[in-house]
Amino acid sequence: MSGMKIAVAGASGRMGKMLIETITAADDAQLVGALVTPKSAFLGTDAGSFLGKNTGIQIESEFALGLANADILIDFTRPEGSLEHLKYCAEHGIKMVIGTTGFDDAGKAAIAAAAEKTAIVFAPNMSVGVNVTLKLLEMAAKSFSHGYDIEIVEAHHRYKVDAPSGTALKMGEVIADTLGRDLKQVGVFAREGVTGERDPSSIGFATIRGGDIVGDHTVLFAGIGERVEISHKSSSRVTYAHGSLRAARFLADKSTGLYDMYDVLGFNAK
Repeated sequence: MSGMKIAVAGASGRMGKMLIETITAADDAQLVGALVTPKSAFLGTDAGSFLGKNTGIQIESEFALGLANADILIDFTRPEGSLEHLKYCAEHGIKMVIGTTGFDDAGKAAIAAAAEKTAIVFAPNMSVGVNVTLKLLEMAAKSFSHGYDIEIVEAHHRYKVDAPSGTALKMGEVIADTLGRDLKQVGVFAREGVTGERDPSSIGFATIRGGDIVGDHTVLFAGIGERVEISHKSSSRVTYAHGSLRAARFLADKSTGLYDMYDVLGFNAK
């Protein structure tokens, strides 16, 4: 079998399993590695066992074993784990697709520094639909720059550990940048008690956690006499897996550099 040689971090998780299923079904990709933490109950098992398949790829915790044959690592884990993977990949010339969210400024700086040694696609959401939605939000923000209040509502499953979601924050950043504002200054992430009138320059966030919601995001541009809502709703994690493979294909001819899904989709092309 030929094609992209891809390893998956967090192989026993919900997203990791979806990535493994998608990679093994792709004609131009080959699963060559799968990583979990050293204490995982899945350590040493076949990466495709949950599908009833024998892939011949044993789930490992040691980077040297799990990444021995990989050209690209796809990582949707946690910031601390992703940064460990990042260090190893940068040192060994392994490209990365990073869909992990919740990085602080230092983590983002580490990713940028690693991109000087290897090629990385880093985005808070790998869905093609979400990234098209972000472009629509740029257009909407330009038109609704005055007289419209902006609120972002996101909903995810009960197991998600960071809030607001990375996608919601990215939506806020896109809108704020378009309007010439700094999200760190205008973002409102909690309201309680007597808050006073709404600051018209603010961008509000509301978070919902419950059940098995894969990911819903809605941006409201609320004016006097009308309200425009731009929404994206995910019904399956497969959209993130397909976007990740698209990102991996984009990296095929790249040796270094930091890219995002706008680059992958050609939105940044001049």
